[in-house]
Amino acid sequence: MIPVSEPVIEEQDARMVERAIRSGFVSSKGEFITVFESRFSSYCQARYGVAVCNGTAALHLALAALGIKKGDEVIIPDLTFIATANAVRYCQAKPVPVDSEASTWCIDPEKAAGAITKRTKAIIPVHLYGHPANLERLLEIAESAGIFVVEDAAEAHGAEIKGKRVGGIGDIGCFSFYGNKILTTGEGGMCVTNRPELEEKMRILRDHGMDPKRKYWHPYVGYNYRMTNLQAALGVAQLQKISRILESKRRNAALYSRAFEASDLVTLPPEADWGKNVYWMYSILVNKGGQTARDRLIERLLEAEIESRPFFYLIHTQPPYKGLARRRTPVAANLSRRGVNLPSSPLLTENEITHVAETVVKILKS
Repeated sequence: MIPVSEPVIEEQDARMVERAIRSGFVSSKGEFITVFESRFSSYCQARYGVAVCNGTAALHLALAALGIKKGDEVIIPDLTFIATANAVRYCQAKPVPVDSEASTWCIDPEKAAGAITKRTKAIIPVHLYGHPANLERLLEIAESAGIFVVEDAAEAHGAEIKGKRVGGIGDIGCFSFYGNKILTTGEGGMCVTNRPELEEKMRILRDHGMDPKRKYWHPYVGYNYRMTNLQAALGVAQLQKISRILESKRRNAALYSRAFEASDLVTLPPEADWGKNVYWMYSILVNKGGQTARDRLIERLLEAEIESRPFFYLIHTQPPYKGLARRRTPVAANLSRRGVNLPSSPLLTENEITHVAETVVKILKS
């Protein structure tokens, strides 16, 4: 079986985790927490990092620190993993799904602008499958409306917009280090920001709302969203090889694109001239037959021992969100019906990539 994803875990990762174990600090205190926060935020060209237990917690913590509350609205893309919407609901606010751009597959800035009301407090652009959203335009819109921008960068470690890495561009950037992400700590996540008051607020909320200067005094209702020292140790080791991982991701994407270039059966993933796609997933669109052909492709690939995944279901179609008043999202719907994520591990060989691409074309032709 060629898996859709697998982590790059090497001897140096094991040694770093062993160091954390032998230190005796295996929970949320220890040297690796602050080292990982400092190094990862610096990598994102941000001043501060606040490590948390997972990427969904990062999104919730960011919104909570920004004061998002009941009655507020937060604009999100309709095409995203459900955690983006759930984090808004955790704050008792209303997620407002809008359409995607055909050119980037990410949130359409003009559709986001058209969805702003007097209740809107933030926009969450998602850097989908490794391609950055058009933050330059979104930041203009947000500044004009006086609202926040929270980057959901869970799938896009190292992606760039005009040479600047995602995560440190908006008010807060949120990352996931789940096992299938570009960097992994098993579970885990991080918020990065350039604003000291947000860093301070997130640190307090992350640790039960406890006053850092007065032990067991809690001025806020907080959360237990802390990362463990064991996870952070793995993160420090992973970060040492992020350039190599990203080089492999982009090399593999180029090999896939070359293998598909003679076929009109699929649409290849985008890369805007202002952005750098890190290809967390090598994602294609099936050009003929819609969702039926896409689902058949996934089924037949599995029979050929090649794992793949469909694109996300649209948020407004999910049972918890069916009651949302929404605008039409035809671009997102088209992407959702036709999209397939192919094996995307940095460990793939050229022969495996060629085999996957040839099998895709053979199935779609049959």
